[in-house]
Amino acid sequence: MSWLRSVLRPSYAQKLFLLATLPLVVAVAAIAILVAYQSRAFAEREIQALERQMLQAKKEELRNYVTQARNGFYFIYGLAAPDDAEAKTKVAQILSAMIYGKDGFFFVYDYDGTNLVSPRQTEFIGENWSGLRDSNGTPIVDRFIDLARQGAGWHEFLWKKPSTGEEAQMVAYVLGLQDWQWAIGTGVFIDDVMEKTAYARREMEDRVRVTFYYIGAITLAALLLVFVSGMALNIRERRLADAKLKQLTQRVFDAQEEERYRVARELHDGISQILVGVRYALDSARRRLVQGDERGVDMLDRGISHLSGAIQEVRRISRDLRPGVLDDLGLGPAVKSLTEDFSTRTGIEATFSTVVFRNRLDQDAKIALYRIAQEALTNIERHAGATKVSVDLRGHRTGASLRIWDNGSGIPPSVTSDRGKGGLGLRNMQERIDQLDGTLTITSNRTGTLIEAKVPLTHLLPPGDANETKRAAE
Repeated sequence: MSWLRSVLRPSYAQKLFLLATLPLVVAVAAIAILVAYQSRAFAEREIQALERQMLQAKKEELRNYVTQARNGFYFIYGLAAPDDAEAKTKVAQILSAMIYGKDGFFFVYDYDGTNLVSPRQTEFIGENWSGLRDSNGTPIVDRFIDLARQGAGWHEFLWKKPSTGEEAQMVAYVLGLQDWQWAIGTGVFIDDVMEKTAYARREMEDRVRVTFYYIGAITLAALLLVFVSGMALNIRERRLADAKLKQLTQRVFDAQEEERYRVARELHDGISQILVGVRYALDSARRRLVQGDERGVDMLDRGISHLSGAIQEVRRISRDLRPGVLDDLGLGPAVKSLTEDFSTRTGIEATFSTVVFRNRLDQDAKIALYRIAQEALTNIERHAGATKVSVDLRGHRTGASLRIWDNGSGIPPSVTSDRGKGGLGLRNMQERIDQLDGTLTITSNRTGTLIEAKVPLTHLLPPGDANETKRAAE
């Protein structure tokens, strides 16, 4: 059952193997069939031509025999009357003496079907053989008489060989003596022609069979080569996939650790210090109020102010981890808020522009583009040394695009040429856009850097989506 399930549900590697081998097998089978058909057709034409040539040679030979025999007795027949019995006897004797080879002889039948001459099969002499047919039903003597009445002609039929007593194919040439109403002829057995043609056909079949064997061997070798190559490629791809999976797992761990370090640093440097100040202010206010010092109220107000700052800092950290405006208002306002916060925090002049989307991005695309903008602005703040930043977000016929430009010192060529070995920020941007089947282009030089992320149209929702139309235009 497991074998049947594996056949009905092939694995990905088996599907690739079938995809590679099935066209090859079909093509080779078609070629083999075409080669066999062409070979057989060509060989059959050659065999038939050879058979016709040999039969024609036999017929010409028979006609020469009959012509020579006619010349041998024509001086008697030409001077004799139609009822000259003595002349007929002399001619019959001459024809009876004309035997050649093991089976060659001349025969004579009158137009009534009576045999007059048959030197190798004397039992036929004096008997009427009208209506005689061979084992295939082919008329013999009646056909001789018809040809003789017409003047001359050839006839093929089965006849017993005088030397063996077995039937064999014979070709006879018959000539008519109209004055005496005789059918004179001789025949030659063509079993040697049949044997040669049969041998040629056997050779042809053997050649076609050998050709099939060669094609099969070549096909098997090709399939083995495809199988071995596929196995080697599969093993290599698995090793690469395992290595990439380990690298990806390590990247996830690194990203988690970096995010934890960032959050811990912000909590320590921001909230922790603010809360320490709040505690100090509240403690001072308590002591002064106990002592009746009115300045305790001022210290209490300062502590409340510090506490408000801590609340704002918590909100900022929460917004960095997951901005609520992205879910509430959409991608455009979220990126705009991110750009304004970046400009306020860093003092770098930052502008944001957008075009209203005719369609709305799905959730995965919004998160990916927001994180790419976040990573890009973080890199600009840390490494670029820029004084101007421009962020542009817009939709178009092929999807949506996010462009971030700065006039900083640029990214080193070693990083842009091989983003897989760059920082975590660039790698995360590339992997996020790859998940969406989009493209990420980084153009950098000494005068600045342009990062452009494009999302395909498949990640834009229809215009009539009720949940999206309630949101503000992005």
